[in-house]
Amino acid sequence: MSNPTRRAIIGAALAGLALPAVAACSGQAAQVGGSTSGGDSSPSAGGEKKVTLALVAGWDEGVAATYLWKQILEDKGFSVTVNELEVAQSYLAVAEGQADLFLGAWLPATQQPYWEKNSDKLEKVSDWFTPATLLLATPNYVSDVNTIADLTGKGGEFGGQIVGIEPGAGLMRLTKEAVIPQYGLTDYTLVESSTPAMLASLEKAIGDQKPIVVTLWKPHWAFTKYPIKVLEDTKGAFGAADNVTAIATKGFATKQADVSGWISKFTMDDQQLGSLELLIQQKGQGQEQAAAAEWIKTNQSLVDSWTA
Repeated sequence: MSNPTRRAIIGAALAGLALPAVAACSGQAAQVGGSTSGGDSSPSAGGEKKVTLALVAGWDEGVAATYLWKQILEDKGFSVTVNELEVAQSYLAVAEGQADLFLGAWLPATQQPYWEKNSDKLEKVSDWFTPATLLLATPNYVSDVNTIADLTGKGGEFGGQIVGIEPGAGLMRLTKEAVIPQYGLTDYTLVESSTPAMLASLEKAIGDQKPIVVTLWKPHWAFTKYPIKVLEDTKGAFGAADNVTAIATKGFATKQADVSGWISKFTMDDQQLGSLELLIQQKGQGQEQAAAAEWIKTNQSLVDSWTA
């Protein structure tokens, strides 16, 4: 799908957003952590040792990277705060300096409108995971479906449903506005739910060995935990693959040279990120940083290569 098409689908979410909305949301946002690990509190190569990270709750790759870096930075003596915001507000918060970093940006395509709206106040630090893709998935045992086109005319096999996530997600808009019409999936209804509800439905269907098709994306820990496969998007309805990118307030590389330098070397592959996401999922809500700390212990040489 072309970038203009993505803008038409995703851009509507930008309407009416303004900085006061970010300020209001920031005041109500969950602030996690903020503690210091007892290390040196002296300034870091051009800036004080305080960092605020924006996070979109429920985006597993962003959760994993955010709590990973919260632990790494606290181990380095930084005080780190995590603010939970919506995606558009995360871009605005970083642009206006209310947050320093957002590690969950999907660029250059999926979130391009948010980037373009604020690009004069932002800087890219690293493309730390690639490729990042939106997709539909089924369990491996659904042997007669391997592409999205294979779903055509088989709605009855899947109860007439594509199990989706939060209704405001770009993945849902693309599925509804691009994938379903381009593939003629008229015998399916896109079910609005939430990411946890979708994953619960997937797990139950696998346990019962029943057919199911869900909206998903890569990277995601579900591909580590469950025997599922990506349905090939032969028409390119979901568009080109993205990178998961760390973005910062413009000037961050000067203000926090050490942190920017470390994150500029940050990169993870499918196995590394999948194992961290799965560990976080297994530990449960509220234990994200504990999971990150455990993961660091078994991947210390990799972490050291980022902060060398």
